[in-house]
Amino acid sequence: MTLSVAVSGATGYAGGKVLRLLTSHSEVDVKTVCANSQAGQRLGEIAPHLRKYSTMVLQETTADALRGHEVVFLALPHGASGELAAELSEDTLVIDAGADYRLINAADWKQYYGTEYAGSWPYGLPEFTFPRGQKQRENLENTKRIAVPGCYPTASILALLPGFQGQLLEVDDVVIVAASGVSGAGKSLKPHLLGSESMGSMSPYGVGGMHRHTPGIESTSIRGTSL
Repeated sequence: MTLSVAVSGATGYAGGKVLRLLTSHSEVDVKTVCANSQAGQRLGEIAPHLRKYSTMVLQETTADALRGHEVVFLALPHGASGELAAELSEDTLVIDAGADYRLINAADWKQYYGTEYAGSWPYGLPEFTFPRGQKQRENLENTKRIAVPGCYPTASILALLPGFQGQLLEVDDVVIVAASGVSGAGKSLKPHLLGSESMGSMSPYGVGGMHRHTPGIESTSIRGTSL
C-alpha cells in the first residue's frame, strides 16, 4: 500500500530532511510540496540533492494544498501549524515537526513562546515507556496527530529515561548541558548565526532553564506525566 504525502516547509532544514528520508521509503508517494517563499519554483532549484522530487513545483502553504493526502508533514515555524492542522480532516495523519503541539501545559506554551496555545498531540517518541510499563509506540499506532519532539528533548529524554525508570536518578541530580549546531535555528538570516560569527566558537543561550525545550523535557523524563 502506497500513502499519498504532502510536505509543507519543504525548502527549510526540517522539511528538507523529511523529504530526504522519504526518498528511500518504498510505501510513500510525495504528491505535494509547499513553501511560501519559493512558491512557483521547482524544488530542484532550491534543493538539487532531492533529485527524486526535483521537478515538483512548490505550492503556497495552504490547507487547500494539503487536503486530500493521507499523510501531511508540517515543518513550519512555531505558531504556523495550529491553524493549518485545524483545517485538515481528522482522517489525515498529520505529523508536526514544529513546536505547536509538543507541550501539554498551556501556561508553559505562553511562557516560552508567547503566542496562542494550539493544544497537545501524542509525542512522536516511540521509545518512551511510561512508569507503569505502557509504551508510547502503542499510543502512536492509534492516533492521527503526532508531535515530533525537539532536538534537545529527544537527546535528553532518551539519555535520562533509563536512569529514572531504574530509580537511579533524582530530579535534583540532573543538569543538562547540550550543544547544537546553528541549523537548529532554521534558515532565516541572523547575524550571530553566520559562519563568520559561529565557526570555531560556541555561544551560550537559553541557560538556567529558560530554553524553550525545557518543559518538553520536564514533562516526560523527569515528571513522568502524560505525553
